[in-house]
Amino acid sequence: MANIADGFGSSILGYPRIGPHRELKRALEAYWRGSLEREELLAVGREIQDTQFAELHAAGLTQVPGNTFSFYDHILDNALLFGAVPKRFQPYRAELHPLDFYFLMARGRPDLPPLELVRLFGTNYHYRQPELNADTEFSLHPEALLDEWDRAKAAGIEQRPVVLGPLSLLLLSKAGQVPGEAEFDQLTLLDRLLPVYEELFEILAKRGATCVQLDEPCFTSERTPAELAAFEQAYQRLSTAPLRPRILVTGQYGDFGEAVRILAGTAVEAIGLDLASYRMRPEELAKIPGIRRKRLYAGVISGTNVWRADRYVTLQYLNELAQVCPDLVVSTGTTLLHVPYDVLVEYDIDGNVADRLAFAKQKVLEVVSLAKALTEGPSEHWRRRPTEVHFKQKHAVRQRVYAVTPEMREREPYAVRREAQRDKLNLPVVPATTLGSFPQTAAIRQARYELGEGRLSYDEYRKRIEAEIESTIRLQEDIGLDVLVHGEHERNDMIQYFAELLDGFATTHFGWVQVYGSRCVRPPILYGDVARPKPMSVDWITYAQSLTDKPVKGIVTGPVTMVARSFVRQDQPLYETADQVALAIRDELADLEKAGVSIIQVDEPAVRELLPLRPDGRIEYLRWAVNAFRLATSGVRPETQIHTHIAYSGRAEIVRAIEELDADVTAIVATRSIEWVVRALREDVEEGHGLSHGVGPGVYESRSARIPDIDEIDELLTAAAAAVTPERLWANPDGGLKTRHYWQLEPSLRNLVAAARRVRRRAAG
Repeated sequence: MANIADGFGSSILGYPRIGPHRELKRALEAYWRGSLEREELLAVGREIQDTQFAELHAAGLTQVPGNTFSFYDHILDNALLFGAVPKRFQPYRAELHPLDFYFLMARGRPDLPPLELVRLFGTNYHYRQPELNADTEFSLHPEALLDEWDRAKAAGIEQRPVVLGPLSLLLLSKAGQVPGEAEFDQLTLLDRLLPVYEELFEILAKRGATCVQLDEPCFTSERTPAELAAFEQAYQRLSTAPLRPRILVTGQYGDFGEAVRILAGTAVEAIGLDLASYRMRPEELAKIPGIRRKRLYAGVISGTNVWRADRYVTLQYLNELAQVCPDLVVSTGTTLLHVPYDVLVEYDIDGNVADRLAFAKQKVLEVVSLAKALTEGPSEHWRRRPTEVHFKQKHAVRQRVYAVTPEMREREPYAVRREAQRDKLNLPVVPATTLGSFPQTAAIRQARYELGEGRLSYDEYRKRIEAEIESTIRLQEDIGLDVLVHGEHERNDMIQYFAELLDGFATTHFGWVQVYGSRCVRPPILYGDVARPKPMSVDWITYAQSLTDKPVKGIVTGPVTMVARSFVRQDQPLYETADQVALAIRDELADLEKAGVSIIQVDEPAVRELLPLRPDGRIEYLRWAVNAFRLATSGVRPETQIHTHIAYSGRAEIVRAIEELDADVTAIVATRSIEWVVRALREDVEEGHGLSHGVGPGVYESRSARIPDIDEIDELLTAAAAAVTPERLWANPDGGLKTRHYWQLEPSLRNLVAAARRVRRRAAG
């Protein structure tokens, strides 16, 4: 750990790793296509690493984090660091290069499913979930970590290696089950895992490392007494290891809660708190026995939003914290993985908005500046407080929100709607459909780019999109799907597309944020009052509908997801912002209905993402989230069928919320864990609560290259039909198909249709 005796230190907990110009994305995809050699890909990774730790050191940080780079996902990296490899992959370990074996676990292949893709703590980031069972053995594989450490040391930079903590590694993993044996608890593996951490500590200490960072984000969520006891056991043991660096344990993404008290009672030297997400009062911190003896990494700069910190308020807070914890390091609350690289490269964000933004590079400078001001006092430049930036409010938007009545959030009873929709749509039992997006060809992406650059007229662009829509409709008709989609070929992203067409949002050119692997998005910046100047999707949907007699779904992103996957203004309650977005979507649905669209899907995969990690606030959040969705969807007639697409959660409050959304059909992301969903649906029916409307538990994994066979899909649909009855069941993938190739998509959908028809025939007797 760097010596900061002469002042307060500065650090961050992690940094973006895709490269400022998405160098890693391009290299990965070229390697997967076979047009880039392995050594060339490895060289790209080394260049990103070396440039990153050199820049962070030059920016003035007193401590630079290491081992934050990943070729695909850092959670998977940590699983491999400690040798947690599921049995189904182990036969390939000896025959494949380590990098190719890594990608096999991350991406799978047609005959071998990858690890499940799971969202990380309410962020837009997904990780590949490690799989553990009672037979799992751990072993240390630190070659990549040590290689980066050595390169940084040779450049005169001492890194603080970042490793996922042992409890979070276990809790973020999926508990498998050995056939014929009882379910097992991942925590039973803790005694096997801790010696491997001690082995890593010894290697790092002998290498000259003075500090190691262990991330324990799972303990910013509600934890059981047994999990807290295991946490205490682990850190009592690790902190008394005979040869180790100093230990920093961080609690990212929220309130570290009881874990702070536990750590303060161990020999762990440092604790990192996400004070940007949960502003702990200094007097509250002071009540924790032993806390004054710890180094506090005060995470006052947010790693999950892009708004500039109020440096005066933040500095005052840091001064108060320093009275409680004199050994203090100014830091980010989380890794900066979740924000773009540099706001200064954005050339056409309105000045009033741009002046309030801080991306990763700016956040590093905020950390350094605050640490210096805490040590030396604010400079003369600081004392000249900048002019406050104010956004113009749209009076009409605010008046419309204030005029919303409870009746505007209600539809006719489901039983009435079901009959009206049955008469109008005349769909078969177990209708087969998809959830919206189809693959975007290179030609379409190029056309969108040329349109943005002014090198292609809108008329020509429209012709190209319409040709792609027609091709998509014809393919779906040939496959035999019952409800079609237009393919979303005009959309760069389900969030950004609508953000570009709504007032109150700003979008970026280079604000890329990694979602997983090579998949990146540019989250919009929701800075002002939201309104819809004109229809956003009507022309494309009505064109698609004109090509076929089968119903074509309108696809619109829901208000909660628009809010959850944007960087959102902080000057008003989130529920008010969500209602503004909901009213804009309500107008879009009204126009779709007027244009003759009979089925409209309002995607809300992010309802679970904003759920508070601890019980406080969950009821209030779900109340306004449900209200926003219902405000968006309750303006249509009973015969118009509303679908939604949502990520499954076993939490009872989420299941209740899905029911309260009152969508006519709910598609659930559930493929790899569909047995949990089917069990939950069956239990809900038996207990007289749960999902009573149409349900489409995704029966093929849209993010995997694997092609499921008919029997496999049939088995899943049959199990679901037994739980919810065939009359309420839909057959669909678990997500959009944008990232797939047509050679993967077409046979998968043909098998989906064939399986749905089997279930349909059996239901008919």
